[in-house]
Amino acid sequence: MLTLNLADFSLEHFMEHYWQQKPVVIRQGFEHFEDLISPNELAGLACEEEVESRLVYKEEGQWQAELGPFESYKRFGKTDWTLVVQAVNHWSPEVAELVKPFAFIPKWRLDDVMISYATPGGSVGPHIDLYDVFICQGSGRRHWRVGDRGDHKQFAAHAALLHTEPFEAIIDVELLPGDILYIPPGFPHEGVTLEESMSFSVGFRAKSACDLLSGLADYVIDKELGKTLLSDPKRPICQHQGQINARDFAMIKAQLQAVLDNDALMADFAGSYLSKTKCALDLQALDEPLDIVDLVNTLMEQPLIRTGGLRCFYVDETVAQGVCYIEGERFEFGAAAKEAVIALCDNDGLSHAVLQTGLEHPEFANQLTEWVNVGFWYFQD
Repeated sequence: MLTLNLADFSLEHFMEHYWQQKPVVIRQGFEHFEDLISPNELAGLACEEEVESRLVYKEEGQWQAELGPFESYKRFGKTDWTLVVQAVNHWSPEVAELVKPFAFIPKWRLDDVMISYATPGGSVGPHIDLYDVFICQGSGRRHWRVGDRGDHKQFAAHAALLHTEPFEAIIDVELLPGDILYIPPGFPHEGVTLEESMSFSVGFRAKSACDLLSGLADYVIDKELGKTLLSDPKRPICQHQGQINARDFAMIKAQLQAVLDNDALMADFAGSYLSKTKCALDLQALDEPLDIVDLVNTLMEQPLIRTGGLRCFYVDETVAQGVCYIEGERFEFGAAAKEAVIALCDNDGLSHAVLQTGLEHPEFANQLTEWVNVGFWYFQD
């Protein structure tokens, strides 16, 4: 089991002074760290249609990028290229274990575990990310430079690569196996591989108001909500036809605010929106589906494991009714299933004991059986 080692400060100190504020190097954050997947296995994943991947390299001094899947890597030689694979935690239980040491940050903020394999000189170029990332160095060595936040000009080095202009480094460091570099959103950075190496990046989403409002609009439209029309009976006679006066402006704002003030609506939106995965899951449907009796009997003997990357949340506003949100869908099981719903969302592994109150209710037991049959949860062989 991976354990995060913070020799110089506590988790509380990290969250107070570094999280979303400034980058920091955590030396030997994972002691005796070994690659969680081999370069060959990673290259194999990048050959699959369902897996998001890309290759970044230079050709005659110009940056190039290609999107997977890939059939072969021979033409790239032994230096100056990088393979990047997204959401590897969805496809590898071993890689999914890397998420657990970061459980001090809620999973609704988690994006994925991205892994890069690079040959000497390999890089994706200087860039700025819009998410928090813990870059965990695996095998090999990589040189990192990180600049400060500021007005950094960005440009398209390639249609698939947004780079930033040269920056002055506030961190200039060589990472060794087990070292971790934390970078918040907005800090320019660049890593160049010194020898064949692997990097494991645990990323956390940082949504903008634009993202959330767009998602809310889609949700309200899909659910056919918010259809109440503006109503202004007994309004005074208009004196200026081109004017949106203060009274009307306040009425427009109030109509929109009424949606935001609807806590039940907003809870369902937040749970549904944040539980959607952006990358495919490695779902293994059962060839011989279980029934409830099979499920309960097996659960008495071994735990259920959540498939890597599955997003499963509850919201304080609605959890009292036994509501949870999985893969963008809302499920309600009633107040008596509340504790089972919380256990379902809080734990990667589920025992019969933590689910017992839910299993006593047919609706919960039936739905859990269906989830297991489609591969959302599985019994480990």
